[in-house]
Amino acid sequence: MASDEHEVPRQSQQTLRARSAANGPGVSRRGFLGGLAGAATGGVTLASMAQPSAAQVEPVPGKPLPTGSPLRVKPILTYLLLERREKTSWRKYGDLHSREAVDREANRLKKDLADLASKSDFPMEILPLALVDNAAKGKAAAAGDCDAIVMFGGGGYWSDVPHAIASAGKPTIMFLRHRTEPNYCQHVTAHIVFMRHWTDERVEPNMDYDDIVVDEYEEILWRLRALYGLKNAKGTKMLAIGGLQHYSPVGSKHAPQHAQDVWGYRIETISSADFAKRLAEARANGGVMEEAERRAKDLLAQPNVTLQTERKFVVNSFLALRVCKDLMEETGATNFGFAGCMGRPVIEMLDTPPCLILALANDEGYTAYCHADLTHTLPGVLLRWIAGKPTFVCNSHFPHDGIYTVAHCAAPRKMNGEDYEPTTIMTHFESDYGAATKVEYRRGQIVTVVIPALNCSKWQGFRGKILDAPSRSACRSQMDVEIDGNWRKLVTDQVGFHVQVVYGDYLREVGYALKKLGKIEWQNFSENT
Repeated sequence: MASDEHEVPRQSQQTLRARSAANGPGVSRRGFLGGLAGAATGGVTLASMAQPSAAQVEPVPGKPLPTGSPLRVKPILTYLLLERREKTSWRKYGDLHSREAVDREANRLKKDLADLASKSDFPMEILPLALVDNAAKGKAAAAGDCDAIVMFGGGGYWSDVPHAIASAGKPTIMFLRHRTEPNYCQHVTAHIVFMRHWTDERVEPNMDYDDIVVDEYEEILWRLRALYGLKNAKGTKMLAIGGLQHYSPVGSKHAPQHAQDVWGYRIETISSADFAKRLAEARANGGVMEEAERRAKDLLAQPNVTLQTERKFVVNSFLALRVCKDLMEETGATNFGFAGCMGRPVIEMLDTPPCLILALANDEGYTAYCHADLTHTLPGVLLRWIAGKPTFVCNSHFPHDGIYTVAHCAAPRKMNGEDYEPTTIMTHFESDYGAATKVEYRRGQIVTVVIPALNCSKWQGFRGKILDAPSRSACRSQMDVEIDGNWRKLVTDQVGFHVQVVYGDYLREVGYALKKLGKIEWQNFSENT
């Protein structure tokens, strides 16, 4: 996905209010993506920055995050061979009615799909192309071991073949040709016959209109990216250190059961006493301590890292991360969190709040969030796999003038999935103790913001652009985000509290994945911009 990562001038509050009033309830997508070069540069700035700006200190190159399990994709080409008959209607729509035409299209699709997989930013395995000209063959092809089906609707005027394929119940995308040739028969019948069964309402139970793509392979690719993310997010094993903790009693009532029933989560609880014992053993191990010291030294030697707290807290964070990783390897978990992470027992046990521990884990490709709260863990894990990037879980603030502010202290640095953003390591804000990250998030960067409801029944989202990374008296890492969408509607409709932020625009993937998952309503505030 392309991202707008150029630097932009800081906006004055007066300018933002004037532009917000002129644009009404939302900012147009054209105006939003066109940049802010015409904005006024004088007046009162959004915030005076205490730290160096991203323009002064560049990101440090890193390695891409680890990938997940590949998406196994089964391509199926439908066709129907015809023979001329006198004085009756024998010819059907489309061009795939001869063996030569079918073979020519099949060879083209094999090459195109191989190219698509090679250009993908997530791993997929393209299985052998099946050629299907009747319902029995379609049902057999769809029944194989795959995660998703791409059905090329080349032939079959009626709908028995696509119905047989869709009845397998696997995520299925139907691709139609219109302008790209050869003409596909299902271009005319997909809506009226396949979807509506010759009625005025959608009847097909296994697919809907969002599953149909015309001409554009990119439209297949982003849907497959959503399915890849969903595949790797489902069945996540979570390591709950000290148990689960939810900010809201609504979350504690609904989230654990929802995570298990809808997402297939498995939760492994480690008591604080057991973790403390392992931590003490690690601290007594000379080799483990040497590793923590070395990793702290390497981190602090990076040219865009500034230390404004005691070095021992960085070492303590790497030591605790080692214990967390050992436990995850033993249990098969890929996610973890500390319950009561802001309280005295946890801070005393770790001799630092967990903020830097969580940030480092996300930069390595795990998912690790504050409070071991499943409400915000679920969207964070899905976004990590869809985007291939860490997510920033953070507190939301009251939307106003088209601006949405977020802040937290456990902030990843590798937000584009590879490079480390400039960072000051300082104390956790609320305790003014230990080590946390104040990350210089990139001004002008397009982001996706996902807001989960506390009762897990609904997610909301919008596309935004980072205006500033201020240093107000709040959690250390902060973003002022310009909302691309109906911000007034966001004010009245917002649910939840904690939100997840990821670099790039992945709204359509999130919405598509949630539709396939079922059980969760999706509201996109940027949908019509």
